[in-house]
Amino acid sequence: MEPGTARIAVDLLGGDDAPAVVVDGALRAVRTDPDLHLLLVGPTEVAGGLIGALDPEQRARVTVRPVRTAVGMADHPTAARAESTVRAAVSAVRDGLADALVSAGSTGATVTAAALGLGRWAGIRRPALVATLPAVAGPVVLLDVGGTLESGPATLTRHAVLGAAYAAVAHTVAAPRVGLLSVGTEAGKGDRLRRAADPALAAVPLPCDGRYVGLVEGFDISLGARADVVVTDGFTGNVLLKAIEGAYAMAGGPPASGGAPRAAALLGVSGTVVVCHGAARPDDVASGIALAAHLWRRGATDTVSTLLDGFSHDPAPDRNDTEVAP
Repeated sequence: MEPGTARIAVDLLGGDDAPAVVVDGALRAVRTDPDLHLLLVGPTEVAGGLIGALDPEQRARVTVRPVRTAVGMADHPTAARAESTVRAAVSAVRDGLADALVSAGSTGATVTAAALGLGRWAGIRRPALVATLPAVAGPVVLLDVGGTLESGPATLTRHAVLGAAYAAVAHTVAAPRVGLLSVGTEAGKGDRLRRAADPALAAVPLPCDGRYVGLVEGFDISLGARADVVVTDGFTGNVLLKAIEGAYAMAGGPPASGGAPRAAALLGVSGTVVVCHGAARPDDVASGIALAAHLWRRGATDTVSTLLDGFSHDPAPDRNDTEVAP
């Protein structure tokens, strides 16, 4: 475990089975990591139940921000503009009361709250959710897995740059190989989006000595032999991620080596944000908190942002590239 204090704001009301699974996951996280401090954002009575289950030393590392309103999983993402647990967690990071935040609530609401509350990096109109999957040859970074459901070629190009930098910083991948997910590896394969994005990706410079290796297929994600980073639109990536989770369940659990994609980091906003699956279980929430702490301790968000300053390639925006309205 990496040393260093990490203060994580936890959305107690985010997720299908919140607050019970979130409380359980937070308990596991704070008991595992002696340098972890939690800011619990939610009803006082819910937070109190968690704190009461801790020993005095652990209890001293937990504080509460009372908020009673949550954004429902079926609510429109713009509901995050109103006072809610996820908005309060974002505000805690913005105001320096927490180093990072974790939520298993509505992905759209979390992305919206983070983009509005923390701001976005220059040149990033649409933040991306990035998950790390175990593969035979080593971890594979997959993005987007739900931050931007409808992407154009320019968005995929920006996400390739984000993914290469993230793989190098978060997973120490040297000279990351970046591939574009499609239905075949031959040039010209795929739908209109893939055919347009392929030459755009081939032309963009990548940070950390990254290089574009062309089109890859779904099995390349499991093997990891051709690419360290795989780029796709958020709709396809989210469906693929959940299919992989289902395959783990059929096989009796994730690989013994670990690395199951239990949480995803949000790239492109000025803060460390981790999103857990809405159907997260306690282990998943604990894993998301651990990921947020890891990214903070490694300075991943700031380092990736700094790396992108030297790769300011900004293609013309996609027609569906819209700013999040304030």
